[in-house]
Amino acid sequence: MLIPRQKTPDLSLPMLGGGQFDLSQPGTPRGTVIAFYRGLHCPLCATYLKELERLTPEFAKRGVGTIAISSDAEERTKAMADKIEASHLRFAHSLPLTLARDWGLYISTSRGKTSIGIEEPALFSEPGLFMVNADQTLYYMSVQTMPFVRPHFSELLGALDFAIDKGYPARGEYTGAV
Repeated sequence: MLIPRQKTPDLSLPMLGGGQFDLSQPGTPRGTVIAFYRGLHCPLCATYLKELERLTPEFAKRGVGTIAISSDAEERTKAMADKIEASHLRFAHSLPLTLARDWGLYISTSRGKTSIGIEEPALFSEPGLFMVNADQTLYYMSVQTMPFVRPHFSELLGALDFAIDKGYPARGEYTGAV
């Protein structure tokens, strides 16, 4: 289980357009929002990522980078980036499912073609949203077992504004006896 205020698993993946995303080198003063998504086959993911694309400049104003990640290979990842007309949101691809599991993501099996006629991979991870501080410690996370009912990026922006203004720490850090 990932614990707030503690280091997250390492995350280094190839990015669309070349280069490598390396979480240990965030390049932003306040860290990174990581949106793990199911893949090109998921129409809800496209809608969700379109909203993150729209709000990425707002996260940047707060010193926070954004990235969308799935286990899809480069070709399918490019198709998703094209589908949502990404110009601000970065995409990394080829997430190993063992690493997805290290991040606490749930893994699903294929049910064939989706409602939009795209074949699901044999195995893929379900969605997760993470805010990781620049020092690679966990600030916030939400993990789903289904593609439905995800946190809203606008609410995360509001929470970041509050946390920045008040110096509000990550919560859920207690691991002692209860």
